[in-house]
Amino acid sequence: MRVEKRSVGDLAVFGGEPAFAEPLHVGYPHVGDRRRLLERLDGILDSRRLTNRGPLVRDFERRIAEYAGVRHCIAMCNATVALEIVTRALGMRGEVIVPAMTFVATAHALQWQRITPVFCDVDPRTHTIDPACAEALVTPRTTGIVGVHLWGQACDVEGMQAVARRHGLRLVFDAAHAFGCTRRGIPVGGFGDAEVFSFHATKVLNAFEGGAVLTNDDGLAEKVRLMQNFGFAGEDRVVHEGTNGKMSEMSAAMGLTSLESFDRFVEGNRRRYRAYRERLRSVPGIRFLEHPRDERGNYHYIVVEVSGDRYGLERDELLCVLRAENIRARRYFYPGVHRMEPYRSYFPHAHLLLPRTERLVRRVLVLPNGATVDEAAISRIAEVFHLAHRHAEAVRNRLRGSPRTLAATTASGATSHVSTTH
Repeated sequence: MRVEKRSVGDLAVFGGEPAFAEPLHVGYPHVGDRRRLLERLDGILDSRRLTNRGPLVRDFERRIAEYAGVRHCIAMCNATVALEIVTRALGMRGEVIVPAMTFVATAHALQWQRITPVFCDVDPRTHTIDPACAEALVTPRTTGIVGVHLWGQACDVEGMQAVARRHGLRLVFDAAHAFGCTRRGIPVGGFGDAEVFSFHATKVLNAFEGGAVLTNDDGLAEKVRLMQNFGFAGEDRVVHEGTNGKMSEMSAAMGLTSLESFDRFVEGNRRRYRAYRERLRSVPGIRFLEHPRDERGNYHYIVVEVSGDRYGLERDELLCVLRAENIRARRYFYPGVHRMEPYRSYFPHAHLLLPRTERLVRRVLVLPNGATVDEAAISRIAEVFHLAHRHAEAVRNRLRGSPRTLAATTASGATSHVSTTH
């Protein structure tokens, strides 16, 4: 039953009934053709081939490589392990430059190997790594750069490649958000020395849990494939150090099923993005992240920046209002990787070099998306935005009178069952 939001007293923070009986989440998983998935799972059980690069994994690798237009795809258990393996295979050590505006796994994949992540600021329009800022951070200890494609759009690939060439650095792109996207008409997947995709449950194309390394470098591909299977080059012949990064047949079954429905997923995302834009375009202080019209995107993340002086409420105050309505928006990537442990202890003054990131992590809000969010739900979400804006002073006074509510509501984002994980 629809809950009308006509007056400020109807807002849940004032005691009104929440707009949604069940929480609406960011990154709600796509499933695809359930019948086709179950057929594949039955086939796996019948064959007893559950892992160790079975036929579905090989098919998934082939089809992902074809889609991205690259020679090699090495499927992995997740993107974090994929990033760890490829940076190690490339010989990265010492210092590696990464944006601070990213999921913490990007930095963890380096720190786990005792590589020092050096945090770089971003372009305030795109939220992606700024090549000029990256170049200013290069030192004699720098061996590589990990650029991040964010929110379904590529970063300045050409700028990052130029920096890497000038300084003889390895270049990897964390493309966890960017499957199906292009840069200057070229599919993401073949840039730099290698790119890493995520196929986690929250991604536009999911494999339950999964990731992949994509590259056009034959030698690198061979090394990565060895390293993700303990270094085995035959039944009992180990020729390289390695670990266990293999994708299972179950994950490949889900990945193939997702890939078959990928265009439908993207079209649904695009419709929801346009519906959000239409219903929120008249709200002051709400700026949508723009998607380049001449590029292909996946529209998986509905990203806005909240300008408190124009909207009337700060981002965290609006978040409190939304969460009370069971609208589980998220603060990405608050408070910034540089302010998370162990990095805030290692680099306590990093924020002084990251003014754009500092500003963004206090303004960015990611709104619910996915098949469970229809246009009617978007209209109800928009009602809350409009109502909270029109009565911003009353809402702020209410929140100030209940500081525990504000603190508990914003902190609860860390315990949501979905995330932007690798």
